[in-house]
Amino acid sequence: MEYDYSEALKLSNQLCFPLYAASRNIISLYTPLLKPLGLTYTQYIVFLALWEKDGVTVGELCEKLMLDNGTLSPLLKKLQQEGYIEKTRGKEDDRIVVVTLTEEGRALKEKAKDIPAGVAGCIDLPPEKATMLYGLLYELLGSQKNNRK
Repeated sequence: MEYDYSEALKLSNQLCFPLYAASRNIISLYTPLLKPLGLTYTQYIVFLALWEKDGVTVGELCEKLMLDNGTLSPLLKKLQQEGYIEKTRGKEDDRIVVVTLTEEGRALKEKAKDIPAGVAGCIDLPPEKATMLYGLLYELLGSQKNNRK
């Protein structure tokens, strides 16, 4: 008996589609909150990572944010031009680039402090379901890393 691909190829049967649509919807909630700060969502997550741990290598940022160097490098260049970060070469290995927040970059944290609550207020999901979803998404991301190795 031949496999019927018609069910497998239905949009409603794709895990990728609700993940994609939900991601787009959630990111769009950030846009009006980030606009007054002049930030994109991707720039915002760079700041979140740097506010958590400053003085990290570009490679560490790529890994933490699950972004490739080709995506992150131009973004960091723009943040440097805007005076939010400094990039310096490693002392022992000049191939390593360390990213450090400037005073202006650190000060942006205060301006962004209400963004998580603003986004959370737009999502009608009980906290226990949000926690469950968070865990499942990181479990999915973890399984992808294991499959790539």
